[in-house]
Amino acid sequence: MRKSIFLLTGILCLAAGTAYADEGMWTFNEFPSSKVSAAYGFAPGADWLKQLQLSSVRIAGGCSASVVSPNGLVMTNHHCARSCIQSLSGIRKKDYNSDGFIASKLEEEPRCPGMEMNQLSSIEDVTQAVQDATKDKPPEKFNEAQKSAIAGIEKACATSAEWRCDVVTLFRGGQYNLYKYRRLQDIRLVFAPEDAIAFFGGDPDNFNFPRYDLDVSFLRIYGADGKPWKATHYLPFAKTGVQDGELTFVSGNPGGTSRGLTLAQFQDLRDKALPQRLMQLSQARGWMTEYQKRGEEQQRHSNGDLFGIENGLKSVKGKHEALADGAFFASLQKNELDFRSRLAGNPALFAEYGDVWDNIATITAKRQDLRKTVSAVQDTFGSSLMTIARSIVRHADERNKPNGNRLPEFSDARLPQMVQRVLSAAPIYKELEIAKIRHGLTKMREDLSPDHPLVKKLLGNKTPDQVATELVRGTKLDELKTNAKGEPTAGLRKILWDADSKTVAASDDPLLRFVASYDPEARAARKLNEELVEGPLKKQEERLAKARFALYGSKVYPDATFTLRLSYGRVVGWMEDGVPVAPFTDIAGAYRRHTGAEPFALPESWLKARAKVNPKTPFNLVTNNDIIGGNSGSPMVNKNGEVIGLVFDGNIHSLGGDYGFDEKLNRTVAVDSRALLEALDHVYAAGHIAAEIRAGQK
Repeated sequence: MRKSIFLLTGILCLAAGTAYADEGMWTFNEFPSSKVSAAYGFAPGADWLKQLQLSSVRIAGGCSASVVSPNGLVMTNHHCARSCIQSLSGIRKKDYNSDGFIASKLEEEPRCPGMEMNQLSSIEDVTQAVQDATKDKPPEKFNEAQKSAIAGIEKACATSAEWRCDVVTLFRGGQYNLYKYRRLQDIRLVFAPEDAIAFFGGDPDNFNFPRYDLDVSFLRIYGADGKPWKATHYLPFAKTGVQDGELTFVSGNPGGTSRGLTLAQFQDLRDKALPQRLMQLSQARGWMTEYQKRGEEQQRHSNGDLFGIENGLKSVKGKHEALADGAFFASLQKNELDFRSRLAGNPALFAEYGDVWDNIATITAKRQDLRKTVSAVQDTFGSSLMTIARSIVRHADERNKPNGNRLPEFSDARLPQMVQRVLSAAPIYKELEIAKIRHGLTKMREDLSPDHPLVKKLLGNKTPDQVATELVRGTKLDELKTNAKGEPTAGLRKILWDADSKTVAASDDPLLRFVASYDPEARAARKLNEELVEGPLKKQEERLAKARFALYGSKVYPDATFTLRLSYGRVVGWMEDGVPVAPFTDIAGAYRRHTGAEPFALPESWLKARAKVNPKTPFNLVTNNDIIGGNSGSPMVNKNGEVIGLVFDGNIHSLGGDYGFDEKLNRTVAVDSRALLEALDHVYAAGHIAAEIRAGQK
């Protein structure tokens, strides 16, 4: 990665009340249409924004998507649908990741186990209610009071299982908005290309450009009647595509940014948290790569895990390099100094908020002290079975508590999504589960020491491998039966989920007993972290936000929170070491890049179709839209609200976008809509999908 000094306009935006250029991941209820109008001569109106909001959907597992036909057809990335594709491959004993999948008619569209989509219906400001509940609470009681208030607000909103309601923290406590979502749980696979073209170039090309990826999957939402969902809002494809310099919008769910942190928090990330995460991911990649060498089936069912690890490793490395850049970090120091100096110039505000930075620094030091222990005790090692076991144990304990006193994930408003995950019929591979738990227990012993009481309790005189093997081979929590609608009907997992605490406690399932044996320690570590770190930090960050608003106003964008945001920009390349990078690639370039060897080997379908496709068709493009992880699968639209692209990546410079935005270098990478239609028409036997999309064109 060529190091660059970020403009830090996100931080300057928060500190100085002004955003530069095309920066910002804006909430839909505070979108700066006047800024867009001043820059591009087009002001998105209320109807335009509402149409885009209701056509955009969120994949609950961590991606974005959009509805692109009145019959519930959904467009997202291949890597966002990977878990569905992989689960269906395991169920049907096929390899749809490798070979691709096409449903030629509705009856052939299989249900994705455990997948849920959310359509944002409304946004309501609940700041006063949340802040009133925590007013005058001591730091150690702040988190508890806030959780109780939020649980009550969410429960009143979620009037049935059809709705999901989340109180979203904005500006790190400066504002609280209630997001009400329609929950869509019958999602079926329609089309997925081969992994070789969806991730053409593999890890070497990841976060780079030029790119030649068809990173797309089409899914379909079905209603409660078992028929395709009739969508009243959807995004038509543009007939003419997009041109260099044209205005673009990206509607999606950026996972999280940290542009509003203090210097002490940035130092913690640079010196402690990110290096620790890099080490964890590097070790995980090592053992996962070795696991894949066991055979074709092991490679198939662990590909999704390895993809996530490699993607995360590159992302975290980019974040660390940004913070390790001396000039970049110096600009962070200057920003905080300017903020503090301005606050000191206002005696009344300084008296009220002047200690907030030192308080956050003290709390951050406590977080450093607790991080390894809290993480080790609470981790379920990426194991599906351990996660299921812990969820069952805690559900039995939490279900009879008052709603406001439960762990947030078990509150009435959030319980349906927990049920969706725990009772998913997605295949579980015991060999992989053993490997994950073995590695996790080994790391726990390393982090806590062999003499730690919990390590002795869990391992005794056995090795991590022996314990992991006994637990996974002995458990029956993988047992689950579902009906034709995918609803769980039988199996030990279903029985225990529905059972009371006495029945769960009496179960002789070895994995359940194992998890239950140290759940008191895991809960205690979580509570300690909430009382010493999370609660006090939330209180101080709320004060910091109030100080910022008092000095600069609140007409700025907040840090990303995996909630629906809208960014604006334009199609534009950039200069890389004095060399211009053009904003478009074309299909001809993909064939030129083909070497016949992974990861630059085009699939057979593309080689056979070479004479049929138009080589001049634009393939991938870049824009200066401000995005971050979680935006994968976001629709890119023009000023008419028409699809012109499908976001799937950022360039290498965007990896530091968690902390700042540089309009000169940060780029969003998307599949051009023209390439999507060209592939459906001429590479795959999927002209019926292209026809469904074109039927909605204006």
